[in-house]
Amino acid sequence: MSGYEVSVQALNDLLAEEDGGYCFPSEHFNEVFPKIYVGDAVIVQNVMRLRRLRITHIINAAEGNSFMHVNTNAAYYSGTGIAYLGIKADDTQHFDLSVYFEEASDFISQALSQKDGRVFVHCREGYSRSPTLVVAYLMRHQKMDVKTALTTVRQKREIGPNDGFLKQLCQYNEKLDRERKDKK
Repeated sequence: MSGYEVSVQALNDLLAEEDGGYCFPSEHFNEVFPKIYVGDAVIVQNVMRLRRLRITHIINAAEGNSFMHVNTNAAYYSGTGIAYLGIKADDTQHFDLSVYFEEASDFISQALSQKDGRVFVHCREGYSRSPTLVVAYLMRHQKMDVKTALTTVRQKREIGPNDGFLKQLCQYNEKLDRERKDKK
């Protein structure tokens, strides 16, 4: 993939169904990469379900209390042993989610470095914000290009990051590409 720009349209083409449409997630959560789960607001508000899944870390990519957010925070999981990272992101094309790519990626990486670490990354629907952060992790820590990372998540869950987030992932792909070339 390296060496040329990837377009938002090319990424949208990867996400679309054969008929050109998009599907919302059919499950509340899916394991999209070993020990990394992407899901919606339903599971994260049920600590017993999280325990059954053996979740050790949570990233809420929609922290807040409006309709488009999920009103959990570090205090919500206090005493559960679950480590928490909250990101107050809006699911709009103009929101800069890329400023959280490295923090979220490092949080996931740190969680997975633990013997039994399992990460649940969610937003309200598990469709746009949270899969974008997981794709960024795969790009940064698993050395995948943006198309491979997006396809990896899409094979396990119906996702549809908004065009603004896809553009940010394209830019992140170029940035990581440059950094890898500079290290050679």
